[in-house]
Amino acid sequence: MIYFFANCKLDTVSHAFFRDGAPVHLEPQVFDLLHLLAGRAGHLVTKDDLVEEIWKGRIVSDATISARINAARMAVGDTGKDQQVIRTVSRRGFEMVASVSNDAIGTVTVDAPVPATQTIRYTQASDETQIAYAISGTGPPLIRAGHFLTHIELDWQSPVFRPMIDDLAENHTLVRYDQRGTGLSQADIDELSIEAYAADLLAAADAAGVERFSIFAASQGAPISIHFAANHPERVDRLVLWGGFAQGRLVRDDRFSRDEAEALMTLVRMGWGNADSAFMSAFISIFCPDASREERASLAESQLASATPEMAARIRMTIDRFDVVDRLAEVQAPTLIIHASGDALHPVSQARLLASNIPNAEFKLVRSNNHILLKSTPAWDEVMPAALEFLDRDLS
Repeated sequence: MIYFFANCKLDTVSHAFFRDGAPVHLEPQVFDLLHLLAGRAGHLVTKDDLVEEIWKGRIVSDATISARINAARMAVGDTGKDQQVIRTVSRRGFEMVASVSNDAIGTVTVDAPVPATQTIRYTQASDETQIAYAISGTGPPLIRAGHFLTHIELDWQSPVFRPMIDDLAENHTLVRYDQRGTGLSQADIDELSIEAYAADLLAAADAAGVERFSIFAASQGAPISIHFAANHPERVDRLVLWGGFAQGRLVRDDRFSRDEAEALMTLVRMGWGNADSAFMSAFISIFCPDASREERASLAESQLASATPEMAARIRMTIDRFDVVDRLAEVQAPTLIIHASGDALHPVSQARLLASNIPNAEFKLVRSNNHILLKSTPAWDEVMPAALEFLDRDLS
């Protein structure tokens, strides 16, 4: 039987494979893998299916399966990022998503990917504060912890935040939310504390119907997620912390951090959301010095949409008083800590504090000066693959 897909031909009689009309040598297991996927085009092929069909039931490692999948992708001109021919379904298996035809079965047409959409709803935290949350993607549940610069509707169009949303939602059911006082959530609030922010996360998870989930947390979201994981170990599958900290500036044991907190507070009150202000220049130099002009403009827009200058100042003051050092040892979930070497907002010493006190935490340092992760910078290609691999890794 001869299968045709993408620009490839797979001849099962002569055991030959061609791409763009030229023969391509394949290892026997890689040929058999492509045969299996082509024969079941449009349907999920689980890892158990692969082991049964390709390895005849013998025990093989995930690394071996990944190596054969990567070889198959290389043979057809696909990549793990593009996945135009072979799609990975996280923790489940693989699927041939290219249209396949042969003389026996005719043409199997796989529907084109449906444009990504999100659904926005409201729920209430335990103190009846209204919390807006959004759901996108499919797969194992993943919550992106809230922080002070979010607007779940505007972020969907943002060149800064949308790339991360897409990557996290590609193989997960992603739940995002605007914490109290920000974005689409209730703005007129009294209670700001790490306990209240953790209650916002819990409310979003419960409303989305996810009982046990992983958390991706950046910056302020890290101590909130640590606090939550310590209080609800039965709910958290694993944690990925980017640019996080255990102690806010006002509780760190150095005068510089306190002076910096006061200076940043003044700048927030004077220039929040003003793209031409001295604050915006300072904000960019601290948070993401490598941002492009488009990314800088988007961040200024995000500031005004996320919170008023008064609320932003209140949130910053609250964040600067966070201290979860005493909760770190209580975290039971497998944890990956990733930090930029030149992060000017939260120093590497805070990441080391997290890594040395959270049991069995993994640590990854990347060369970057940006606290906000930007797809336009080289660090993206280190941080996101590491985070997604950890989230999808079999830790049993």
